[in-house]
Amino acid sequence: MSRIAVVSLACCSLFGIARAAEVRLEGQHVQGGMLIGHAPPGSQVTQDGQSVRVSDRGEFLIGFNRDEGPTSVVDVLTPAGELIRREITVAPRDYRIQRIDGLPPRKVTPKPEDVARIRADVTAVKRARKRDDPRTDFDAGFIWPAIGPISGVYGSQRVLNGKPRRPHYGVDVAAPVGSPVVAPADGIVTLAHSDMFYSGATLVIDHGHRLSSSFLHLNRILVEEGDRVKQGDLIAEVGASGRVTGAHLDWRMNLRDKRIDPQLLVGPMPAQADARAN
Repeated sequence: MSRIAVVSLACCSLFGIARAAEVRLEGQHVQGGMLIGHAPPGSQVTQDGQSVRVSDRGEFLIGFNRDEGPTSVVDVLTPAGELIRREITVAPRDYRIQRIDGLPPRKVTPKPEDVARIRADVTAVKRARKRDDPRTDFDAGFIWPAIGPISGVYGSQRVLNGKPRRPHYGVDVAAPVGSPVVAPADGIVTLAHSDMFYSGATLVIDHGHRLSSSFLHLNRILVEEGDRVKQGDLIAEVGASGRVTGAHLDWRMNLRDKRIDPQLLVGPMPAQADARAN
């Protein structure tokens, strides 16, 4: 018989129930959501068979893609050798269709000479998102990086100049060029690129455990790669660079290979009158 005991939530043993209670998952169990987990320090965690970093205090992150579901399995192997399994039901979401016309044809269907540049951009962003530190900068939560009307939402399907494209994986905040962009949480700058083909001036900040924020279509980037930033620090200006039809900030978040919805991690958008004065 295996020395590893599997402890289920339905276990009748009071000992088993007590051990299972040591694993907590906090957050929204929906497509695009992220959960902050807590397990006994020294535990090993997997999500659907993939290893997940666990902090010295037993914290870990679980994420769900846009089309995740219907279930995701989280296994926690405690230092005592017990396997605690949580089968999470991931609630589906309805996504809207956005039609955007008037884009330059080259930005919708790039010319052959643009392909090498696009591939280089993709490689740079992937490299920036691979950083995997034990830092838990996400602990303090997140704030809106820019203030303004929400003009685009996560998961929406965009039709550009009449041609269906990949879903939108960020939240768009409309604001004039030059409006401040601040760090939504503590982190380290892993990419500061002045001009990418699609996303224009692009910034990536890593928050630890391979959780990162990306900021697209910027006007100016005010930090450099390797900089340590604190929540609320001025990091950039809203712009209209790359493939856009107007000035806005496109804020995206990635957890490992999961594209999650930033809007689920912050409260309601502050009113314009409450916008940060500095």
